[in-house]
Amino acid sequence: MSMSWAHVRFMLERARGLVRRGLASLRTRGLGPTWARVRRQFARRAPPASGPLYFPDAGAFQPFAVPASGAPRASIVIPVYNQAAHTLACLRALAEHPPTAACEIIVVDDGSHDETHAWMPQITGLRYHRRAVNGGFIAACNDGASRATGDCLVFLNNDTVPQPGWLDALLATFDAHPEVGLVGAQLIYPDGRLQEAGGVVFNDGSAWNYGRFDSPDDPRYASVRDADYCSGAAIAVRAALFEEVGGFDTRYAPAYYEDTDLAFALRALGHRVLYQPASRVVHLEGVTSGTDTGSGTKAYQVRNRSVFAEKWAAALATHPSADSLPSAGSVVQPQRQILIIDAETPRPQHDSASLRLANLMRLLNADGAHVVFLPADLRYAGDDTARLRQQGVEAWHAPFVQRPSAWLHEHGQRFDVVMLSRHYVAAEFLPLVRRFAPQARVVFDTVDLHFLREMRGAELAGDATLRHAAERTRERELSVIRASDTTLVVSPAERDMLSALLPGADVEVLANLHEVAHTGLPFGQRHDLVFVGGFRHPPNVDAVLWFGREVFPLIHARQPDIRFHCIGTAPPADVLALQAQPGIVIHGHVADLGPYMDGARVAVAPLRFGAGVKGKVNLSMAHGQPVVATACAVEGMHLTGGHDVLVADDAGGFADAVLTLYRDEGLWERLAAHGRANIEQHFSMQAAHGTVQRVFRR
Repeated sequence: MSMSWAHVRFMLERARGLVRRGLASLRTRGLGPTWARVRRQFARRAPPASGPLYFPDAGAFQPFAVPASGAPRASIVIPVYNQAAHTLACLRALAEHPPTAACEIIVVDDGSHDETHAWMPQITGLRYHRRAVNGGFIAACNDGASRATGDCLVFLNNDTVPQPGWLDALLATFDAHPEVGLVGAQLIYPDGRLQEAGGVVFNDGSAWNYGRFDSPDDPRYASVRDADYCSGAAIAVRAALFEEVGGFDTRYAPAYYEDTDLAFALRALGHRVLYQPASRVVHLEGVTSGTDTGSGTKAYQVRNRSVFAEKWAAALATHPSADSLPSAGSVVQPQRQILIIDAETPRPQHDSASLRLANLMRLLNADGAHVVFLPADLRYAGDDTARLRQQGVEAWHAPFVQRPSAWLHEHGQRFDVVMLSRHYVAAEFLPLVRRFAPQARVVFDTVDLHFLREMRGAELAGDATLRHAAERTRERELSVIRASDTTLVVSPAERDMLSALLPGADVEVLANLHEVAHTGLPFGQRHDLVFVGGFRHPPNVDAVLWFGREVFPLIHARQPDIRFHCIGTAPPADVLALQAQPGIVIHGHVADLGPYMDGARVAVAPLRFGAGVKGKVNLSMAHGQPVVATACAVEGMHLTGGHDVLVADDAGGFADAVLTLYRDEGLWERLAAHGRANIEQHFSMQAAHGTVQRVFRR
């Protein structure tokens, strides 16, 4: 199959899928919501807006102040030798956009004979140290480090312009990854092109600035990633570790390869070296030492390569040869590489399927895999894309992907496993994956069994047309399962159903993934009821309308002080209309669910149809918030009525259960404790670890 025919086939399958889903949406949602989904699907895919680079105003020297702390977390060490104007610009940048973290700034003057000695003492807050004689870059850095008091040392060249937020991004990397010893910034040329996204070292000791001259926004360079080394122009290292390895190795004096050597030394001690793209620093490469390796200080780069190669010969034996070209796949070897494709970038603050997928990627990263994510809509998702990248996920989007067929043609051979989420996404991409990644195992993630949810909705509505549509979905979903190597479902009930329908299929259960949170406020300080669920999901619309129209009036009549908080993206008009009833508050999307999970007394899950495991139930229980639910809402969740949940399916019984739980502190505390235990046993990250290894390590 040629690549052009593969693309045509992909587009035909996508068109058929869009028509099918559009007709189904018309039947279940109506014209208005369907049209909104169509507009969202075909909206222009805007590239990420990294914004213009910041440069401080140039001008004659005037005294000013820089950030200073008597108890700094970070000590910024800036070695300088002449080039006073560049040092001034660097310090002005630090002054105009001070970091959130407490820091001190140490300028080490390595014997300058320009304005440096006159200007630096006039800068308030600056720690200025003038060396008696010029000793070179390594000597100046080690001298500055010996005078630092922060927990982290940050080495910063004076020919740099740190961009706003650069230091906080470096330090946050240590918080997110405790095993890290050194973090390097993304270096950018003044014209906006990328200078370095971490360094690659070849087996002969030579090095490569990965990403040089490309776009800083290119997905290949936009995620946190292990690097062979990071340029000493802007790096942060734990001060205790820097001291443990003896600082920059003086065998490389006066300069060059000391940063590469430091990275190898820290890795030899078991610490990671990470590249952090959220820390952006403009670097005027070659200002101090030039670029000619045949003369001046730069000549030491050639000499020191052989010194470095001899010292680290054993480690370099596993590195690629110097005649190879670094690529997105090669720079993360020997890690397993896993591609995940879903309809869109997960939004864990909006829905449980997104939270499950985001947490799965975290588990895979923690297990040593390199995860690549491709949204089928190719859309850059702002903060949600950025969050994935901070997890270490290589997240792609337009305009860096124009045609999925061409992208898979280029990248397909890298992957050990490809996971396709949702049957309509899998149907589009499976032929492309089999064509361009034939070596990869294909894992199909159902998210939930769509045909089961549609069938139950049709039965509740008594609609024969919906029933026929559900049957067609069933055939498509089962067809994808047959064509995949492994299928993931979210509950044992769905696994057993598929085992009966397709006895030969390899089906594994990967339930919702949650972290058990703190318990929030005690019973006596909690008030009201809460429901959480996005309204693009038809079962949630039906659930809230039923609860608001038939159940909550019974509750309000018996206890008028109780309010019902309804939280979820895109509530339709009939849900918004419920606010006309006393005690009902429709919030729409809420960015921070914490106050409602920690402060509402009871969560309700009044679902009358659906499939899979209900994230809203998991979410509340993970926060120690008891739940009243229908039998459908707790299906396959290892829950027992009266032990860790209250279950009722008719309006009167549901209202009675809510009021009983709302008023009985002892019952409330038992259900809260048992619900949290259920999450730890069945829906925690730890509980899923064995399944994740079994599915993704074969």
